[in-house]
Amino acid sequence: MKTPGHNYWKVILIPFSWIYGLVVLIRNELYDRGIFASSNFHIPLISVGNITVGGTGKTPHVEYLAELLGNEFRVATLSRGYKRKTRDFRMASSDSPVREVGDEPMQLKQRFPELTVAVDRNRVNGVKQLMKLSPPVEVIIMDDAYQHRSVIPGFSILLIDYQRPITEDHLLPAGMLREPAANRNRSNIILVTRSPETIKPIEMREYVHNLELSMGQHLYFTTMRYGDLVPVYPGTTPRTVSWFREHVNGVLIVAGIANPHPLHHYARTIHTQVSELTFCDHHNYSRKDMARITREFNKMTRNGEAVLILTTEKDAMRLRGQPVEASMRQAFHAVRIHVHFLNDDKKEFDQQIRNYVNSNKRSSILYRS
Repeated sequence: MKTPGHNYWKVILIPFSWIYGLVVLIRNELYDRGIFASSNFHIPLISVGNITVGGTGKTPHVEYLAELLGNEFRVATLSRGYKRKTRDFRMASSDSPVREVGDEPMQLKQRFPELTVAVDRNRVNGVKQLMKLSPPVEVIIMDDAYQHRSVIPGFSILLIDYQRPITEDHLLPAGMLREPAANRNRSNIILVTRSPETIKPIEMREYVHNLELSMGQHLYFTTMRYGDLVPVYPGTTPRTVSWFREHVNGVLIVAGIANPHPLHHYARTIHTQVSELTFCDHHNYSRKDMARITREFNKMTRNGEAVLILTTEKDAMRLRGQPVEASMRQAFHAVRIHVHFLNDDKKEFDQQIRNYVNSNKRSSILYRS
């Protein structure tokens, strides 16, 4: 529940949101008028992004698209590689350091080894470099690219968290919006993510009504489902969720993500005894952090009880670089997240994506500005 103090500070910050909104408006107008250059490429470009701060499930949806298209086309993903220590164009390999390419790109590469995964702070240069590859890339999925208007996507997917309707939010810093909610009209498809599976039809209709879709826009509701548990450290014996439910006497959550609450809820389906160590999103784990995790793990296993250390695939990319005790290596597992479409809309969504790619197959390695 929001406190009166919270609302007070929101009112104080509203004037700063107006200033921020004016800057965003001018920037978008400069792009719309062609004063700021936007590049259009002769290759299918699918943008996946949001207009809010915080997690909306971009990476699971990028994974969904990569898997959907990977059997028919040579697919590449392109992102800036958030919080990496480099700035230039890089292609991820199976053993790339997270500090060079970022955690989410490494997550994609680990899950889909045959996928071309690239990072570049300059999206235009990133696309150019990918188009030089041989054999040629046939479709590029741009992760977190809704605000990066230097590249004109052929198809744009906007993600909105069900629990944070953009029509009821404010611009930064009073709210969580990175640009006005009206700018949702740039998208071809809106995905309302993290939707409850028990959502009623009347609630869906109200949500759609409030968004006031533009002509030709489509909207679908998706939710996240937890899948297999994957060992964080190589050489660890894989265990099923059922095995952990039968053998462990507690779960220790270790996570640096924007919204750890769903992970906590999932942990309680494994065991009711749950301890939690949470960090900021994309947290780079240090030796001090690992010592803290070790202390909590030892406290939970003091009587010889088995404990699951539960984390996310994104966190696993950064945890692997830290040394841990042998007993903790066996306990560390990451849970895989899968996108699920409500209302049996998966077939319709999939067909729209395939139709776009098939209708815009690469006709030239040249680009035009």
